[in-house]
Amino acid sequence: EMAPSPEIRREIEAALRQISDFTDKIHNGVITTPAGEHFKNLLVIGIGGSALGPQFVADALGASDDKMTLYFLDNTDPDGMDRVFAMLAGKLDETLCVVISKSGGTKETRNGMVETEEAFRRAGLVFERHAVAITSQGSELDKLASSKGWIARFPMWDWVGGRYSVWSAIGLPVALAIGMDNFEHFLAGAYAMDCHFREADLRQNIPV
Repeated sequence: EMAPSPEIRREIEAALRQISDFTDKIHNGVITTPAGEHFKNLLVIGIGGSALGPQFVADALGASDDKMTLYFLDNTDPDGMDRVFAMLAGKLDETLCVVISKSGGTKETRNGMVETEEAFRRAGLVFERHAVAITSQGSELDKLASSKGWIARFPMWDWVGGRYSVWSAIGLPVALAIGMDNFEHFLAGAYAMDCHFREADLRQNIPV
């Protein structure tokens, strides 16, 4: 509502509708695995704000009845990757992968994606049928996802800093894991804090 231009506001609103629609289709089995089963697991591939925000929020707000089980590849440590793939052994066929890179060229994220592609290949699965991209329009990752026919692509804008990105499409894993209703409550909390920060006296201003 406080976007600096009508165009930016429309882009934000469109992205939020896309997140809601996609989340609903995953949870209700409209978008399924190649075998026609529900996606049960979610592997997030990113680094910095592309992983830490979703990781923190999903952990803080998650519960035993979460919609999907979350896993993260958030650095290039081979042992760490092996541990994640060991936990996903026998489960890749029911795993949705979200690759997050604003620039589309982040090397650490690309390394994680390449290792994941190989893990899917070894399991006899086609990675592209399990893959979603969150990136800037026209980026290297955006072009790859488009040319390979990934399930979906979501926008990421260069004016969103990494520490704030969980409130953008990078929050998609949060919506998928804990539900769109909870993600919308999370956004409402951020809006309330925005209003407080702009309006409250400095001596009672929480962010200050």
